[in-house]
Amino acid sequence: MILKTSPESVDLSLVRRHFPSLQREADGRLPAFLDNPAGTQVPQDVIDAMRDYFLTANANLGGAFRSSRASTSLFDSAHAAMADMLGTDDFREIVFGQNMTTLTFAMSRAIGRTLRPGDEVIVTTLDHDGNVAPWRALEEQGIVVRTADIHQEDCTLDMESLAAQITPKTRVMAVTHCSNLVGSLVDVRAVCKMAAEAGAISYIDAVQYAAHGPISVKTIGCDFLVCSSYKFFGPHMGILYGKSSRLEELRAYKVRPADDVAPGKFETGTLNFEGAAGLLGTVRYLEGLAHDAVILVLTDSAPNVRRARLRLALETVQAYEQRLGRRLIEGLLVIPGVKIWGITDPARIDRRVPTVAFTLEGHHPWDIAERLAAEEIYVWSGNNYALSLTERLGLEESGGVVRVGPVHYNTFEEIDRLLAAVEAIAVK
Repeated sequence: MILKTSPESVDLSLVRRHFPSLQREADGRLPAFLDNPAGTQVPQDVIDAMRDYFLTANANLGGAFRSSRASTSLFDSAHAAMADMLGTDDFREIVFGQNMTTLTFAMSRAIGRTLRPGDEVIVTTLDHDGNVAPWRALEEQGIVVRTADIHQEDCTLDMESLAAQITPKTRVMAVTHCSNLVGSLVDVRAVCKMAAEAGAISYIDAVQYAAHGPISVKTIGCDFLVCSSYKFFGPHMGILYGKSSRLEELRAYKVRPADDVAPGKFETGTLNFEGAAGLLGTVRYLEGLAHDAVILVLTDSAPNVRRARLRLALETVQAYEQRLGRRLIEGLLVIPGVKIWGITDPARIDRRVPTVAFTLEGHHPWDIAERLAAEEIYVWSGNNYALSLTERLGLEESGGVVRVGPVHYNTFEEIDRLLAAVEAIAVK
Protein backbone atom coordinates (compact mmCIF):
# COMPACT_ATOMS: atom_id res chain seq x y z
CA MET A 1 0.00 0.00 0.00
CA ILE A 2 1.18 3.52 -0.79
CA LEU A 3 0.11 6.58 1.19
CA LYS A 4 1.03 10.11 0.15
CA THR A 5 0.22 13.71 0.77
CA SER A 6 -1.07 15.99 -1.96
CA PRO A 7 1.89 16.99 -4.17
CA GLU A 8 0.41 20.51 -4.35
CA SER A 9 1.16 20.91 -0.62
CA VAL A 10 4.89 20.33 -0.99
CA ASP A 11 7.43 23.05 -1.78
CA LEU A 12 10.17 21.18 -3.58
CA SER A 13 12.53 24.14 -3.42
CA LEU A 14 13.63 22.49 -0.14
CA VAL A 15 15.55 19.95 -2.21
CA ARG A 16 18.11 22.62 -3.13
CA ARG A 17 20.19 21.52 -0.16
CA HIS A 18 21.09 18.38 -2.15
CA PHE A 19 22.73 20.38 -4.97
CA PRO A 20 26.11 21.91 -4.09
CA SER A 21 26.27 24.05 -7.24
CA LEU A 22 23.06 25.83 -6.23
CA GLN A 23 24.81 27.11 -3.10
CA ARG A 24 27.82 28.66 -4.86
CA GLU A 25 27.64 32.41 -5.27
CA ALA A 26 28.95 34.26 -8.32
CA ASP A 27 29.77 37.95 -7.88
CA GLY A 28 27.93 37.91 -4.57
CA ARG A 29 24.74 36.39 -6.03
CA LEU A 30 23.36 32.90 -6.31
CA PRO A 31 22.93 32.00 -10.01
CA ALA A 32 19.43 31.19 -11.20
CA PHE A 33 19.93 27.98 -13.19
CA LEU A 34 17.12 28.19 -15.74
CA ASP A 35 19.22 26.57 -18.47
CA ASN A 36 18.11 23.07 -17.47
CA PRO A 37 16.75 21.85 -20.84
CA ALA A 38 20.36 21.60 -22.00
CA GLY A 39 21.55 19.93 -18.81
CA THR A 40 20.66 19.97 -15.13
CA GLN A 41 22.79 20.37 -12.03
CA VAL A 42 23.62 17.21 -10.07
CA PRO A 43 22.96 16.32 -6.43
CA GLN A 44 25.67 15.35 -3.96
CA ASP A 45 24.60 11.69 -4.34
CA VAL A 46 25.91 11.70 -7.92
CA ILE A 47 29.19 13.38 -7.01
CA ASP A 48 29.78 10.92 -4.17
CA ALA A 49 28.92 7.89 -6.30
CA MET A 50 31.33 8.87 -9.07
CA ARG A 51 34.09 9.64 -6.56
CA ASP A 52 33.55 6.29 -4.84
CA TYR A 53 33.73 4.48 -8.19
CA PHE A 54 37.20 5.85 -8.88
CA LEU A 55 38.33 4.90 -5.37
CA THR A 56 36.91 1.37 -5.21
CA ALA A 57 35.91 0.02 -8.62
CA ASN A 58 37.95 1.73 -11.34
CA ALA A 59 38.44 -1.16 -13.75
CA ASN A 60 37.05 -2.58 -16.95
CA LEU A 61 34.39 -5.29 -16.91
CA GLY A 62 34.78 -9.03 -16.80
CA GLY A 63 37.97 -9.51 -14.80
CA ALA A 64 38.58 -11.96 -11.98
CA PHE A 65 39.97 -9.36 -9.59
CA ARG A 66 38.09 -7.35 -6.96
CA SER A 67 37.81 -3.93 -8.63
CA SER A 68 36.67 -5.44 -11.94
CA ARG A 69 34.03 -7.51 -10.17
CA ALA A 70 32.87 -4.38 -8.36
CA SER A 71 32.71 -2.44 -11.63
CA THR A 72 30.74 -5.21 -13.33
CA SER A 73 28.27 -5.43 -10.44
CA LEU A 74 27.82 -1.67 -10.42
CA PHE A 75 27.21 -1.59 -14.18
CA ASP A 76 24.56 -4.30 -13.88
CA SER A 77 22.93 -2.43 -11.00
CA ALA A 78 22.76 0.74 -13.10
CA HIS A 79 20.92 -1.17 -15.85
CA ALA A 80 18.46 -2.49 -13.27
CA ALA A 81 17.93 0.98 -11.80
CA MET A 82 17.11 2.46 -15.20
CA ALA A 83 14.80 -0.46 -15.94
CA ASP A 84 12.84 0.57 -12.85
CA MET A 85 12.87 4.23 -13.79
CA LEU A 86 11.59 3.53 -17.31
CA GLY A 87 9.14 0.84 -16.23
CA THR A 88 10.43 -2.38 -17.72
CA ASP A 89 10.92 -5.67 -15.87
CA ASP A 90 13.97 -6.74 -17.89
CA PHE A 91 17.25 -4.86 -17.29
CA ARG A 92 18.59 -6.38 -20.52
CA GLU A 93 16.26 -4.03 -22.38
CA ILE A 94 18.39 -1.09 -21.18
CA VAL A 95 21.34 0.01 -23.34
CA PHE A 96 23.89 2.64 -22.28
CA GLY A 97 25.77 4.94 -24.63
CA GLN A 98 27.43 8.31 -24.95
CA ASN A 99 24.20 10.30 -25.32
CA MET A 100 20.79 10.07 -26.96
CA THR A 101 21.99 11.31 -30.35
CA THR A 102 24.86 8.82 -30.58
CA LEU A 103 22.58 5.95 -29.52
CA THR A 104 19.97 7.00 -32.08
CA PHE A 105 22.53 7.10 -34.89
CA ALA A 106 23.60 3.57 -33.87
CA MET A 107 20.02 2.31 -33.75
CA SER A 108 18.98 4.00 -37.00
CA ARG A 109 21.95 2.36 -38.70
CA ALA A 110 21.03 -1.06 -37.28
CA ILE A 111 17.36 -0.62 -38.20
CA GLY A 112 18.44 0.66 -41.61
CA ARG A 113 20.00 -2.74 -42.30
CA THR A 114 16.49 -4.20 -42.27
CA LEU A 115 15.01 -1.63 -44.68
CA ARG A 116 14.86 -1.51 -48.47
CA PRO A 117 14.88 1.44 -50.89
CA GLY A 118 11.43 3.03 -50.89
CA ASP A 119 10.66 2.13 -47.28
CA GLU A 120 9.54 5.12 -45.24
CA VAL A 121 10.37 6.73 -41.89
CA ILE A 122 8.18 9.39 -40.29
CA VAL A 123 9.70 12.21 -38.22
CA THR A 124 8.09 15.43 -36.95
CA THR A 125 8.62 19.16 -37.13
CA LEU A 126 8.47 19.27 -33.32
CA ASP A 127 11.55 17.12 -32.74
CA HIS A 128 15.10 17.86 -31.66
CA ASP A 129 17.40 17.10 -34.59
CA GLY A 130 18.82 14.17 -32.62
CA ASN A 131 15.62 12.33 -33.54
CA VAL A 132 15.59 13.62 -37.12
CA ALA A 133 19.13 13.61 -38.54
CA PRO A 134 19.84 9.92 -37.74
CA TRP A 135 16.78 8.92 -39.76
CA ARG A 136 17.53 11.37 -42.57
CA ALA A 137 20.95 9.72 -42.83
CA LEU A 138 19.12 6.66 -44.20
CA GLU A 139 18.12 8.66 -47.29
CA GLU A 140 21.58 7.72 -48.61
CA GLN A 141 20.29 4.15 -49.05
CA GLY A 142 17.00 5.15 -50.65
CA ILE A 143 14.82 5.42 -47.53
CA VAL A 144 12.07 8.05 -47.78
CA VAL A 145 11.68 10.38 -44.78
CA ARG A 146 8.27 11.99 -44.31
CA THR A 147 7.58 14.82 -41.84
CA ALA A 148 4.48 15.41 -39.72
CA ASP A 149 3.56 19.05 -39.19
CA ILE A 150 2.51 21.10 -36.13
CA HIS A 151 -0.33 23.40 -35.17
CA GLN A 152 1.54 26.69 -35.48
CA GLU A 153 -0.70 28.62 -33.10
CA ASP A 154 0.33 26.57 -30.05
CA CYS A 155 3.29 24.56 -31.36
CA THR A 156 1.67 21.18 -30.72
CA LEU A 157 2.01 18.13 -32.93
CA ASP A 158 -0.73 17.84 -35.53
CA MET A 159 -1.89 14.26 -34.98
CA GLU A 160 -3.97 14.34 -38.18
CA SER A 161 -0.87 15.32 -40.11
CA LEU A 162 1.03 12.48 -38.42
CA ALA A 163 -1.66 9.95 -39.37
CA ALA A 164 -1.69 11.27 -42.93
CA GLN A 165 2.01 10.43 -43.34
CA ILE A 166 1.41 6.73 -42.72
CA THR A 167 1.44 4.55 -45.83
CA PRO A 168 1.87 0.81 -46.44
CA LYS A 169 5.61 1.52 -46.71
CA THR A 170 5.92 3.08 -43.23
CA ARG A 171 8.56 1.21 -41.25
CA VAL A 172 9.53 3.62 -38.42
CA MET A 173 7.78 6.45 -36.58
CA ALA A 174 10.26 8.64 -34.64
CA VAL A 175 8.50 11.13 -32.37
CA THR A 176 9.39 13.21 -29.32
CA HIS A 177 7.71 12.81 -25.93
CA CYS A 178 7.81 16.59 -25.53
CA SER A 179 9.46 19.45 -27.36
CA ASN A 180 12.85 20.51 -26.04
CA LEU A 181 12.17 24.04 -27.34
CA VAL A 182 8.55 24.92 -26.59
CA GLY A 183 7.63 22.26 -24.00
CA SER A 184 4.62 20.78 -25.84
CA LEU A 185 3.74 17.24 -24.78
CA VAL A 186 2.86 14.59 -27.35
CA ASP A 187 0.34 11.79 -26.84
CA VAL A 188 3.00 9.12 -27.26
CA ARG A 189 0.59 6.29 -26.42
CA ALA A 190 -1.52 7.29 -29.41
CA VAL A 191 1.60 7.56 -31.58
CA CYS A 192 2.78 4.09 -30.61
CA LYS A 193 -0.70 2.68 -31.25
CA MET A 194 -0.61 4.20 -34.75
CA ALA A 195 2.81 2.67 -35.35
CA ALA A 196 1.76 -0.76 -34.14
CA GLU A 197 -1.33 -0.74 -36.33
CA ALA A 198 0.85 0.19 -39.30
CA GLY A 199 3.35 -2.56 -38.50
CA ALA A 200 6.02 0.06 -37.88
CA ILE A 201 8.66 0.56 -35.19
CA SER A 202 7.94 3.32 -32.66
CA TYR A 203 10.96 5.32 -31.48
CA ILE A 204 10.32 7.87 -28.70
CA ASP A 205 12.72 10.66 -27.72
CA ALA A 206 12.10 11.24 -23.99
CA VAL A 207 15.21 13.34 -23.36
CA GLN A 208 13.31 16.51 -22.52
CA TYR A 209 10.50 14.77 -20.66
CA ALA A 210 12.46 12.51 -18.29
CA ALA A 211 13.18 15.24 -15.71
CA HIS A 212 9.54 16.33 -15.58
CA GLY A 213 7.42 13.24 -15.00
CA PRO A 214 7.27 9.45 -14.66
CA ILE A 215 7.79 7.15 -17.65
CA SER A 216 6.40 3.66 -18.21
CA VAL A 217 7.49 2.12 -21.49
CA LYS A 218 4.94 -0.64 -21.01
CA THR A 219 2.11 1.88 -20.67
CA ILE A 220 3.38 3.91 -23.63
CA GLY A 221 3.70 0.75 -25.72
CA CYS A 222 6.85 1.87 -27.54
CA ASP A 223 9.47 -0.29 -29.23
CA PHE A 224 12.29 2.08 -28.31
CA LEU A 225 12.64 5.05 -25.96
CA VAL A 226 15.76 7.15 -25.42
CA CYS A 227 16.83 9.70 -22.82
CA SER A 228 20.02 11.25 -21.42
CA SER A 229 20.75 11.28 -17.70
CA TYR A 230 22.42 14.70 -17.69
CA LYS A 231 18.95 16.08 -18.43
CA PHE A 232 17.56 14.53 -15.22
CA PHE A 233 20.21 15.35 -12.59
CA GLY A 234 22.78 12.74 -13.61
CA PRO A 235 26.07 12.36 -15.47
CA HIS A 236 26.64 12.69 -19.21
CA MET A 237 25.24 9.39 -20.47
CA GLY A 238 22.61 8.21 -22.92
CA ILE A 239 20.07 5.51 -22.07
CA LEU A 240 17.99 3.50 -24.53
CA TYR A 241 15.10 1.17 -23.78
CA GLY A 242 14.51 -1.39 -26.50
CA LYS A 243 11.83 -4.05 -26.50
CA SER A 244 13.67 -7.37 -26.17
CA SER A 245 12.21 -8.79 -29.36
CA ARG A 246 13.38 -5.74 -31.30
CA LEU A 247 16.87 -5.79 -29.81
CA GLU A 248 17.23 -9.50 -30.55
CA GLU A 249 16.28 -9.19 -34.20
CA LEU A 250 18.65 -6.30 -34.98
CA ARG A 251 22.24 -6.88 -36.03
CA ALA A 252 24.53 -4.47 -34.21
CA TYR A 253 27.63 -2.77 -35.56
CA LYS A 254 30.22 -4.04 -33.11
CA VAL A 255 33.66 -5.54 -32.64
CA ARG A 256 33.81 -9.33 -33.00
CA PRO A 257 34.65 -10.26 -29.38
CA ALA A 258 31.74 -8.22 -28.02
CA ASP A 259 28.56 -9.88 -26.78
CA ASP A 260 26.11 -11.13 -29.38
CA VAL A 261 23.13 -10.43 -27.13
CA ALA A 262 21.59 -7.25 -25.75
CA PRO A 263 22.50 -5.00 -24.17
CA GLY A 264 26.18 -5.77 -24.70
CA LYS A 265 26.05 -6.00 -28.47
CA PHE A 266 24.93 -2.37 -28.67
CA GLU A 267 27.22 -1.02 -25.93
CA THR A 268 30.16 -0.31 -28.18
CA GLY A 269 33.64 -0.18 -26.69
CA THR A 270 34.53 0.71 -23.12
CA LEU A 271 31.72 2.76 -21.68
CA ASN A 272 31.42 5.42 -18.99
CA PHE A 273 31.43 3.20 -15.91
CA GLU A 274 31.89 6.13 -13.55
CA GLY A 275 28.83 7.64 -15.23
CA ALA A 276 26.90 4.46 -14.49
CA ALA A 277 27.89 4.88 -10.84
CA GLY A 278 26.64 8.45 -11.00
CA LEU A 279 23.41 7.24 -12.55
CA LEU A 280 22.84 5.04 -9.51
CA GLY A 281 23.38 8.16 -7.41
CA THR A 282 20.71 9.95 -9.45
CA VAL A 283 18.21 7.18 -8.82
CA ARG A 284 19.05 7.17 -5.11
CA TYR A 285 18.45 10.92 -5.01
CA LEU A 286 15.05 10.57 -6.71
CA GLU A 287 14.09 7.74 -4.36
CA GLY A 288 14.98 9.98 -1.44
CA LEU A 289 12.91 12.75 -2.94
CA ALA A 290 9.88 10.50 -2.58
CA HIS A 291 10.56 10.37 1.16
CA ASP A 292 11.18 14.12 1.36
CA ALA A 293 8.09 15.07 -0.61
CA VAL A 294 5.46 12.54 0.41
CA ILE A 295 4.40 10.32 3.28
CA LEU A 296 5.34 6.94 1.89
CA VAL A 297 4.46 3.49 3.21
CA LEU A 298 5.29 0.41 1.15
CA THR A 299 4.44 -3.07 2.35
CA ASP A 300 6.55 -6.10 1.58
CA SER A 301 3.92 -7.12 -0.97
CA ALA A 302 4.66 -4.08 -3.16
CA PRO A 303 5.90 -5.53 -6.49
CA ASN A 304 8.74 -3.03 -6.93
CA VAL A 305 9.50 -0.60 -4.13
CA ARG A 306 12.05 1.46 -6.06
CA ARG A 307 9.78 1.82 -9.07
CA ALA A 308 6.92 2.99 -6.85
CA ARG A 309 9.17 5.53 -5.13
CA LEU A 310 10.45 6.89 -8.42
CA ARG A 311 6.94 7.27 -9.78
CA LEU A 312 5.78 9.10 -6.65
CA ALA A 313 8.79 11.40 -6.70
CA LEU A 314 8.30 12.33 -10.36
CA GLU A 315 4.54 12.79 -9.96
CA THR A 316 5.26 15.25 -7.15
CA VAL A 317 7.89 16.99 -9.28
CA GLN A 318 5.32 17.26 -12.07
CA ALA A 319 2.73 18.95 -9.82
CA TYR A 320 5.22 21.47 -8.45
CA GLU A 321 6.60 22.28 -11.89
CA GLN A 322 3.14 22.99 -13.26
CA ARG A 323 2.88 25.74 -10.67
CA LEU A 324 6.30 27.09 -11.67
CA GLY A 325 5.33 26.98 -15.33
CA ARG A 326 2.06 28.80 -14.71
CA ARG A 327 3.88 31.61 -12.86
CA LEU A 328 6.47 31.89 -15.64
CA ILE A 329 3.95 31.97 -18.50
CA GLU A 330 1.53 34.35 -16.81
CA GLY A 331 4.39 36.71 -15.96
CA LEU A 332 5.86 36.73 -19.46
CA LEU A 333 2.49 37.34 -21.09
CA VAL A 334 2.05 40.74 -19.42
CA ILE A 335 5.47 42.06 -20.48
CA PRO A 336 5.11 44.36 -23.51
CA GLY A 337 6.55 42.88 -26.72
CA VAL A 338 6.90 39.30 -25.43
CA LYS A 339 5.54 36.42 -27.50
CA ILE A 340 5.52 32.90 -26.08
CA TRP A 341 5.80 30.12 -28.65
CA GLY A 342 3.72 27.24 -27.39
CA ILE A 343 0.78 26.53 -25.09
CA THR A 344 -0.18 29.51 -22.90
CA ASP A 345 -3.74 28.58 -21.86
CA PRO A 346 -3.72 27.99 -18.07
CA ALA A 347 -6.36 25.28 -18.53
CA ARG A 348 -3.90 23.31 -20.69
CA ILE A 349 -0.83 23.65 -18.51
CA ASP A 350 -0.85 19.87 -18.05
CA ARG A 351 -0.21 19.47 -21.79
CA ARG A 352 3.24 20.96 -21.52
CA VAL A 353 6.38 20.95 -19.38
CA PRO A 354 7.73 24.27 -18.02
CA THR A 355 10.30 24.60 -20.83
CA VAL A 356 9.24 27.95 -22.31
CA ALA A 357 10.38 29.68 -25.52
CA PHE A 358 9.77 33.37 -26.09
CA THR A 359 10.85 36.29 -28.25
CA LEU A 360 10.89 39.98 -27.36
CA GLU A 361 10.12 42.48 -30.09
CA GLY A 362 13.12 44.57 -31.04
CA HIS A 363 15.65 42.37 -29.23
CA HIS A 364 17.81 39.54 -30.57
CA PRO A 365 17.50 36.34 -28.46
CA TRP A 366 21.26 36.17 -27.92
CA ASP A 367 21.33 39.74 -26.62
CA ILE A 368 18.57 38.92 -24.13
CA ALA A 369 20.40 35.80 -22.94
CA GLU A 370 23.61 37.81 -22.59
CA ARG A 371 21.92 40.54 -20.54
CA LEU A 372 20.28 37.95 -18.30
CA ALA A 373 23.64 36.24 -17.86
CA ALA A 374 25.05 39.54 -16.58
CA GLU A 375 22.41 39.27 -13.83
CA GLU A 376 23.46 35.65 -13.11
CA ILE A 377 20.26 34.34 -14.69
CA TYR A 378 21.14 31.44 -16.96
CA VAL A 379 19.03 30.74 -20.06
CA TRP A 380 19.62 29.59 -23.62
CA SER A 381 18.94 31.19 -26.96
CA GLY A 382 18.87 30.08 -30.61
CA ASN A 383 17.25 26.97 -32.07
CA ASN A 384 18.56 24.62 -29.35
CA TYR A 385 18.82 21.92 -32.06
CA ALA A 386 15.08 22.04 -32.74
CA LEU A 387 15.98 23.26 -36.21
CA SER A 388 12.88 21.99 -38.01
CA LEU A 389 10.68 23.88 -35.56
CA THR A 390 12.45 27.24 -35.72
CA GLU A 391 12.47 26.99 -39.52
CA ARG A 392 8.75 26.16 -39.54
CA LEU A 393 7.99 29.14 -37.27
CA GLY A 394 10.11 31.50 -39.38
CA LEU A 395 12.46 32.19 -36.47
CA GLU A 396 15.73 30.75 -37.69
CA GLU A 397 16.91 33.85 -39.54
CA SER A 398 16.12 36.13 -36.59
CA GLY A 399 18.09 34.12 -34.04
CA GLY A 400 15.53 31.64 -32.78
CA VAL A 401 14.09 32.10 -29.29
CA VAL A 402 15.04 32.62 -25.67
CA ARG A 403 14.51 29.33 -23.84
CA VAL A 404 13.80 29.19 -20.10
CA GLY A 405 13.58 25.77 -18.45
CA PRO A 406 12.90 25.51 -14.72
CA VAL A 407 12.99 22.14 -12.97
CA HIS A 408 11.99 21.10 -9.48
CA TYR A 409 14.98 22.70 -7.72
CA ASN A 410 14.06 26.14 -9.07
CA THR A 411 11.99 28.51 -6.93
CA PHE A 412 9.20 30.99 -7.48
CA GLU A 413 11.64 33.69 -6.40
CA GLU A 414 13.93 32.76 -9.30
CA ILE A 415 11.01 32.93 -11.72
CA ASP A 416 10.12 36.39 -10.40
CA ARG A 417 13.76 37.46 -10.72
CA LEU A 418 13.78 36.42 -14.36
CA LEU A 419 10.49 38.19 -15.07
CA ALA A 420 11.74 41.42 -13.53
CA ALA A 421 14.91 41.25 -15.62
CA VAL A 422 13.03 40.60 -18.87
CA GLU A 423 10.63 43.44 -18.09
CA ALA A 424 13.57 45.78 -17.50
CA ILE A 425 14.95 44.87 -20.94
CA ALA A 426 11.54 45.35 -22.55
CA VAL A 427 10.87 48.84 -21.21
CA LYS A 428 14.27 50.33 -22.07
